[in-house]
Amino acid sequence: MLDGIKQAYHQRRKMAKFKAEFRAFRESERSTESRFRLSEDDFYPCLDDQTQETGFDRHYVYHVAWAVRIVKEINPAFHTDISSSLYFCSTLSAFIPVRFYDYRPAKLELNNLSSAACDLQKLEFADNSIDSLSCLHTVEHVGLGRYGDPLDYDGDLKAIAELKRVVKPGGSLLFVTPVGKARIVYNAHRIYSYDQIIRYFDGFVLKEFSLVPDSAADGGLIRNASKELTDKQNYGCGCFWFEKLSR
Repeated sequence: MLDGIKQAYHQRRKMAKFKAEFRAFRESERSTESRFRLSEDDFYPCLDDQTQETGFDRHYVYHVAWAVRIVKEINPAFHTDISSSLYFCSTLSAFIPVRFYDYRPAKLELNNLSSAACDLQKLEFADNSIDSLSCLHTVEHVGLGRYGDPLDYDGDLKAIAELKRVVKPGGSLLFVTPVGKARIVYNAHRIYSYDQIIRYFDGFVLKEFSLVPDSAADGGLIRNASKELTDKQNYGCGCFWFEKLSR
């Protein structure tokens, strides 16, 4: 309760500062040409943005940057993505055609980008048919019901089995998921140990593993991170580049 009182007090102070700044800004308008409507009716208080540094979601900025770079290195004729960040598929489509699929398809219209529906546990692709595939920060949600999907404790394993099935021998699979101490944070996501992911992707070789650690003090995106560092994380972001073994 005390924390709530303190928070309300700080918000009132911020709002008082906002209104004082508005009055000063309105005064400055009188000394120049009036070019816009300036009214309290249009207030949109942004009270928490005056920070010393620009904050960002470390998982989503770094893993998207990592994946775009890897696909550029692979340089496929086209890339297939299952349910990853729209920032990833839309950015990647600037220089590589992307076929994007999601349980909840996005009405995203860009050249070099198609968008359609799919069920990650029942992919409608032939066996060994995809040369370049990604599924980023997605599988950890499957089966928890968060996005309207059926509850299934092993839903993630079924999804992983489908990803493995459709990749061509010699093809690439980019896979991103939370890593650290294995547990389910219901109904948000699962967190996997490094060893779990390596075990689940038997039949694939790990070409690269990168990590976004819990603390920015440990670095941003750590390329070729160690298993030992990964095991120390609480909610790290593991970026795995797998290649399917040839028969």
